Amino acid sequence: MKHLIRWFLNNVPRKYLQYCAQFATRLISVFYIGKKVECNVCRRHYRKFLPYGYVSSRENVLCPNCLSLERHRLMQLYLQNKTKFYTSNPHTLHVAPEFCFIKRFERLLGDKYVTADLESPLAKVKMDVQAIPFDDNTFDVIFCNHILEHVNDYKKALQELYRALKPGGWGIIQSPINYNRAVTYEDASIVTPEERTLHFGQRDHLREFGADYASLLANAGFDVVEDNYVETLPPDKVKRHQLPEHEIIYLVRKK
Repeated sequence: MKHLIRWFLNNVPRKYLQYCAQFATRLISVFYIGKKVECNVCRRHYRKFLPYGYVSSRENVLCPNCLSLERHRLMQLYLQNKTKFYTSNPHTLHVAPEFCFIKRFERLLGDKYVTADLESPLAKVKMDVQAIPFDDNTFDVIFCNHILEHVNDYKKALQELYRALKPGGWGIIQSPINYNRAVTYEDASIVTPEERTLHFGQRDHLREFGADYASLLANAGFDVVEDNYVETLPPDKVKRHQLPEHEIIYLVRKK
């Protein structure tokens, strides 16, 4: 199964990946019937989750129904328990929206929920995060997860996210981080998919963020909270929802 999913990830164009995967994984889910793990996004339970990974596979992480990964299930808990997202009706920009959240957030917010992506057919607005087509101080909340490692100029993208967020607004901006690196690593001369996989961990990554990630967010003007929320949760909940054991939530605010 993990070889099939890895082939799918590396050969289906990224813009169609989530759209196509929802049908394939739901067919596969019949072989995963059980109650050992539970997706806290869609509330389905299975004997285990599917494997997932572009290069090497992480076992027991992908929900066959809503396509949530461990980081999405952690974000769901965080939004429920540590923010007012589900009760404040915020005008929200969701950059490169994750499939598992789209319908849920649309039901909650209606027209106040704006999805945007450069290529994805799931998004309402075609948008380059490096040139956001909205006025200054438009949104109460911004989500932009696992995007900055893909864009040419992540500093420009952060400036645009900051500009579009209202004063007093907040967001969650996650990226893959190698905490063994003190400083973010990028090299514009590394251009082939093979080289990028070797240096940055994935064929379409342009950099590998390091332990300085929070300071990069702060350099764009944000107040940054590094919340190691998962370590405050009961071990049985972490196991039940198959949450990441070491994932810091990066909550940003605009003064």
